[in-house]
Amino acid sequence: MSHAGMLLAAPASGSGKTTITCALLAALKKRNIRVRSFKSGPDYIDPMYHEQVIGVPSENLDTFFSGEEQIRCLYERQKEQFDCTVIEGAMGLYDGLGGTRPEGSAYHLAQTLQLPVFLVLDAKGMGRTMLALLAGMLQYDRDHRIAGVILNRTTEHFCEIIRPQIEEELGLPVMGFFPERKKLHLESRHLGLQLPGEIQALKEQVSFAAEILEQSVDVDRMLELEERSALLISYRRGASKETNPGQGQLPDVRTEAFGKVKKRPRIAVARDEAFCFYYKENLRLLEEAGAQLIEFSPLRDSRLPEHTEGILLGGGYPELFAKELSENGSMRKSIKDAIAAGVPSVAECGGFMYLHETLTDDKGNTHPMAGVIPGGCRNTGRLVRFGYVEIEEKKSLFLEGKSIRGHEFHYYDSDHNGQCCTAAKPTTGRTWECVHASENHWWGYPHLYYPSNPAFVSYFLGRCMEAGETTD
Repeated sequence: MSHAGMLLAAPASGSGKTTITCALLAALKKRNIRVRSFKSGPDYIDPMYHEQVIGVPSENLDTFFSGEEQIRCLYERQKEQFDCTVIEGAMGLYDGLGGTRPEGSAYHLAQTLQLPVFLVLDAKGMGRTMLALLAGMLQYDRDHRIAGVILNRTTEHFCEIIRPQIEEELGLPVMGFFPERKKLHLESRHLGLQLPGEIQALKEQVSFAAEILEQSVDVDRMLELEERSALLISYRRGASKETNPGQGQLPDVRTEAFGKVKKRPRIAVARDEAFCFYYKENLRLLEEAGAQLIEFSPLRDSRLPEHTEGILLGGGYPELFAKELSENGSMRKSIKDAIAAGVPSVAECGGFMYLHETLTDDKGNTHPMAGVIPGGCRNTGRLVRFGYVEIEEKKSLFLEGKSIRGHEFHYYDSDHNGQCCTAAKPTTGRTWECVHASENHWWGYPHLYYPSNPAFVSYFLGRCMEAGETTD
């Protein structure tokens, strides 16, 4: 089969697209189809799920973080190694920035990559009303991307009753149905690098979901429609005078500073159950810039890796492992001493929380942390920050006078969020102060997307190289 791609989306969150996407990925893998996946939007969890549970390579594609040309290049990278690409949409199909703008939406991504969209419709408790809902989705589909629909949480009997009406009145192919299974519950909220037994249980559920999907959904037809779309795209591009936007390399985001690298600085990257949120593009950009990424566990290792010249503490779930992190006093001391000695560091969200003096967990127990940032973090009982942000420094350091894009989602808050940067909501323009930054560190709640301002990587590695030279 020639390579083609598809995007699975839904009218709203909670429609079951994650279950359907995981089941489809597992079913394609069982067919020995070389499949890869992406997640539309900034979410870390679903790509981890795809990789750890299903064993399918997965990354993020986000049209707020990246321009259209870079999105196409990210999609084309290593595509020749796979037969098929499945993208899981975020929220509702048309929901983008602030729920009102197209950027960041699954539909904008499908438009950018010229991919067919298969809707996952939660049909439980619904009859002909689903025709009205689907008709509205189709009417708003100005690029005619929607290629079919899967009726979730319904029965074969009702699917066969409603199928002719959907196909005849709307001209929308019904790919099949997915029955409700109370025992099938793909819980991924706290998916990290879990214990083998936990991962095995998730794998068994996904395998079960794949078997159900093969019996109730016409996967062959989906692949056929997907392949037709790829041929049509190829034909349109061949007939166009424009250069194929998928060809070529990713934009060279490196700066002159990268060419001056005399040795590869060793960056210690926290990676375990407590710290597991990293955008692959961030890590790839660091490596392409010359960094050696050395993983370590703040939960289990007694100290930082030898000859550490930079520290990267990503997001995750430190609140779930606060007791264990606290009990590892030697690691806490190792990190605090390294930062005090001038080792450059970046900490985002969970990593930022870990650097505080204390962290109070959901049970109200307060645990000592690394002790780098005064004060503590605690659960506020509400969502403190949620959504995309654009960040500017008050004093130009890491960002070289430009902004960087990121995302926040956290219920915990800090006594000292920092005042070195200004974050702004891209839709409303609302701003607030955030981030602790100096020549040697950047600590704050926002998850950053480094390719949106590669100067961040250039500056960080430059500081790491200088730190390494002073310790040689």
